[in-house]
Amino acid sequence: MEDTSKNKPTKHICAGLLAHVDAGKTTLAEGILYLTGSIRRLGRVDHQDAFLDTHELERSRGITIFSKQAILSLGDTEVTLLDTPGHVDFSAEMERTLQVLDYAILVIGGANGVQAHVQTLWRLLQHYKIPVFIFINKMDQKGADRNQLLDELRSKLDERCVDFGQKQSPELFMENLAMCDEGALEQFLETGEIRQDEIVKLIGERRVFPCYFGSALKMAGVEEFLEGFRKYTVSPDYSEEFGAKVYKISRDAQGSRLTHMKITGGSLKVKGLLTNQVQNEAEKWEEKADQIRRYSGAGYETADEVSAGTICAVTGLGRTYSGQGLGIEAASEAPLLEPVLTYQILLPEGCDVHGMFLKLRQLEEEEPELHIVWEKSTDEIRAQVMGEIQIEILKSLIQERFGIEVSFGEGSIVYKETLETRVEGSGHFEPLRHYAEVHLLLEPLEPGAGLVFDTVCSEDMLDRNWQRLVLTHLREKVHKGVLTGSEITDMKITLVAGKAHQKHTEGGDFREATYRAVRQGLMSGRSILLEPVYEFRLEVPADKVGRALADIQRMYGSFSPPELEDGSAVILGSAPVSTMGGYQREVIAYTRGSGRLFCSLKGYEPCHNTEEVIAAIGYQPEADLENPTGSVFCSHGAGFVVPWDQAAEYMHVDSGWSLKEKEEEYPPELPVSSGPRFRESWQNEKELEEIFVRTFGPIKREKNAWNRNHVPSRTGEKERRPRKPENQKEYLLVDGYNIIFAWEELKELAEVNIEGARNKLMDILCNYQGYKKNTLILVFDAYKVEGNQGEVLKYHNIHVVYTKEAETADQYIEKVAHEIGRKHQVTVATSDALEQVIILGQGAARLSAAGLREEIQAANIEIRNTYMGTHKGNKNYLFNHLTEDMAELMEDVRLGRKTLDE
Repeated sequence: MEDTSKNKPTKHICAGLLAHVDAGKTTLAEGILYLTGSIRRLGRVDHQDAFLDTHELERSRGITIFSKQAILSLGDTEVTLLDTPGHVDFSAEMERTLQVLDYAILVIGGANGVQAHVQTLWRLLQHYKIPVFIFINKMDQKGADRNQLLDELRSKLDERCVDFGQKQSPELFMENLAMCDEGALEQFLETGEIRQDEIVKLIGERRVFPCYFGSALKMAGVEEFLEGFRKYTVSPDYSEEFGAKVYKISRDAQGSRLTHMKITGGSLKVKGLLTNQVQNEAEKWEEKADQIRRYSGAGYETADEVSAGTICAVTGLGRTYSGQGLGIEAASEAPLLEPVLTYQILLPEGCDVHGMFLKLRQLEEEEPELHIVWEKSTDEIRAQVMGEIQIEILKSLIQERFGIEVSFGEGSIVYKETLETRVEGSGHFEPLRHYAEVHLLLEPLEPGAGLVFDTVCSEDMLDRNWQRLVLTHLREKVHKGVLTGSEITDMKITLVAGKAHQKHTEGGDFREATYRAVRQGLMSGRSILLEPVYEFRLEVPADKVGRALADIQRMYGSFSPPELEDGSAVILGSAPVSTMGGYQREVIAYTRGSGRLFCSLKGYEPCHNTEEVIAAIGYQPEADLENPTGSVFCSHGAGFVVPWDQAAEYMHVDSGWSLKEKEEEYPPELPVSSGPRFRESWQNEKELEEIFVRTFGPIKREKNAWNRNHVPSRTGEKERRPRKPENQKEYLLVDGYNIIFAWEELKELAEVNIEGARNKLMDILCNYQGYKKNTLILVFDAYKVEGNQGEVLKYHNIHVVYTKEAETADQYIEKVAHEIGRKHQVTVATSDALEQVIILGQGAARLSAAGLREEIQAANIEIRNTYMGTHKGNKNYLFNHLTEDMAELMEDVRLGRKTLDE
């Protein structure tokens, strides 16, 4: 009999393909499968015949929506290749797949380099501690430079990204490797080389990240990459005891439920019993594996038994879920990427809401991030969605799966809540013949930490089984906050004390006591409302920087100094999701299609308009009967409810916990993200608004234009607002038409189009204000317009006033200068000689039209020096490429030695 052992693979590796959308990930997968003999013909995304695009929706849209697998051989290595979605709307599907990867292959487009979503992927890979091979694709495209891309990888991802390509000389390759690790450096200095097993170890421990360059479409560099991947990877060690990690739930064409898992220990046989990992025996289950399938593309092979390291799909399991651990395998932690928008699912007339809700729960099994909720009070079904593309896919899936055509209402932000300070929460549940008491310590954690549960309760006070049950109840539910009813996050909840009754305590009693303890603690503490924040990369023409910075300020965003890349200004920063909605269309409009905006979810930060959001949602925590805040006690054989603010006095157990440090008072302002953030003080705006109201009456303005961040006050507390800066506030009043007809370029434009001249002046002043941070009021005459009542508008970061009938700009400026000049520094920009004399009489400073122009020109120089000038490294900043003569002239203008007219 022929010995076939030589043909059996000695290594089993699970590798995942990850990329930003349009980086060529699916094309690379086709190339890998073709070169390894897994497919006979190369498919293409644009031809709708890619091997791993198995769903019709994927073929028609040309994007990967669902993660799929293919099995291939690399010499003695069997590789299960998992292709993951690249579009940000399907990031949750991608993150679920990371749980089972041994290695990741990160694909980056050579022309685009490291984009925002690539950095998000990198953080995820770092979080899950997955070794990474990098393939830089599309190197045949214009603008793809190997050395520049390698520098970008090292600066934006990790400095230990090393070129493993053949173009790298062996000596330089070894030197670059040696610089990544002290042990490798010692080996290199002693022997002049680094052993292959040491390189494999460095990669596996994420101390080196191999980089390969090529073009998947033209099959360039793919073979070299495959050889490197085979050479520098190693199969993990697995336990002999059975374990498995569930990473996905799906259904086949016949509707059979499939549980996709990776075997992480021992082996799994058909008809073998599977069980979940729980501490509460009452919630434990056992089910049989009816069939084991090994998928490759749309097809699969059945197996009687699969060993550790294998990715497979199992039928016959009805209670599994994504992230679950089976056998000895522990459950996965909560995902980092979650939807930030919630939508109402609008059903057709006559559709059974409850029946549809049950059907949609099937989709939630496959897409857990949907969080399908049925609001019984309003008879609405709501779902959380990543974006518009996912909505379109969901509509198609619901139509395909259930034959029902649905639509989605307008999206609203998914807020979260956390605590500002530590607090103890107490819950008691004692109706007749029931008993449980729970004391919890609730403590705030760092942003992004999620919820952490622990116990320090003595077993002499509460038996271990009851303590485990309390921790189970803490984990099993999404706990609501008390500001808006949003999910709580970023806190540690520790069981510090509790009590059970020998005869009357049942499992459900501790569930009630635990839930009430959480709510009572939240009501007693100081909560903070959190909102989702985008991390963005904004690319605009250099002459639109002022507009862009003003927009970011308007959106309550923060940003780093703009950089110049290939003639465009690049601005990196972050801003709330709620304010950035639809900004992509604005960018395209004001840049005439030349601007680009890339966004990825950064996380959650304190809400910029907390009070407004709380008022709009109108959540009443004590009216939420499904999440009670009080406790139930028993007296004379009957139960009675005690409100949350009195419950502590009725508790039967003294937890023994007390704050060692006195609670700090509320800070004057909630923390904000790092980076320059330009905001006007609340006092300024309030005072200015009062002046406007006295002048014109109620102000017409954009919604929320005047609102600013401040902490909501509770009953009995003094409202806390941001501190008033010590420096005196500066106001600049600009006589609009006077300036237009004094500046030659605006005068010429006004003769053709007065509206265009106004808009250009407004944009110039927006840019100027963005740097000076004063309060700038631009005034235009409208006194000849019959019946005009006057108007005050917010144009990005400046205020624009159109005077009312029979009132000139001079009169308005005199009035406002008189009102605020007594308390604040006021400057008026005008070339009207008489007006300047009057202004001086009001105590204001005067600035001629020419002087204002020089001020703006000098500010541009300051922007260069302060924000875009001196910078260490290879970054290319705006204005760095002025000629020496021009740079000298700019410096003379800044110092007042010359004007630009000279």
